[in-house]
Amino acid sequence: MATTDTAVSLSNVRKTYRVGEPVHALDGVSLEIPRGSYTAIMGPSGSGKSTLMNLVGCLDTPSEGDVFIDDRNVGSLSGRERTRLRGTQVGFVFQTFNLMPRLTALENVALPQLFQGADRVERRERARALLERVGLADREDHRPNELSGGQRQRVALARALVNDPAIVLADEPSGNLDTETEAEVLDLFGEFHEAGTTMVVVTHERHVAERAERIVHLLDGKIERIEELDGVTDELDSGANR
Repeated sequence: MATTDTAVSLSNVRKTYRVGEPVHALDGVSLEIPRGSYTAIMGPSGSGKSTLMNLVGCLDTPSEGDVFIDDRNVGSLSGRERTRLRGTQVGFVFQTFNLMPRLTALENVALPQLFQGADRVERRERARALLERVGLADREDHRPNELSGGQRQRVALARALVNDPAIVLADEPSGNLDTETEAEVLDLFGEFHEAGTTMVVVTHERHVAERAERIVHLLDGKIERIEELDGVTDELDSGANR
């Protein structure tokens, strides 16, 4: 079970998909993500990165094992309860931004607060404060098609943070950005992490992963190793996550 110092805890998690023969996307993964930490998830295609992201983000439930988000067992929740947990305790930043095209930047950032029951004035004040923090105070009335890729990703980051979630989960967040803009967005990730936000970045780019405190390497549905970026690496044998 997760503790007050743990944002996410996975215990002997397996996820099996059945398309003809069963496919073990995750095979006995155990992992704790400390509150306030910065973790990168890396691995080749088919290693289980997307499945792990979906479980941590309450988009799916494990076939076996337990996933705790902020002390709540995801597998024991109803679909409606998972939706509410996802809306209040998980912030998402996607490679393709996933902004609502007809809403302004301010409205996009304010939208997740509907899960919190905040009134319109509170939602707009909180959204406006976060847009200011990501350097977009002068773009609050612009719609996504009026913003650059980097600006859209900043809006997506502000939206992810608006409910003060237990964890912010970023899936290839710099994949559609040029080098300079990527660095600016990753700098923002670092700033919010230093302020206490729990960050998890799923990436195939080594230089993006190296912004984190540790890198969890996945291979064939298992944790191959956990690389602490202070130089200490936890090498796991083939049965370590079973």
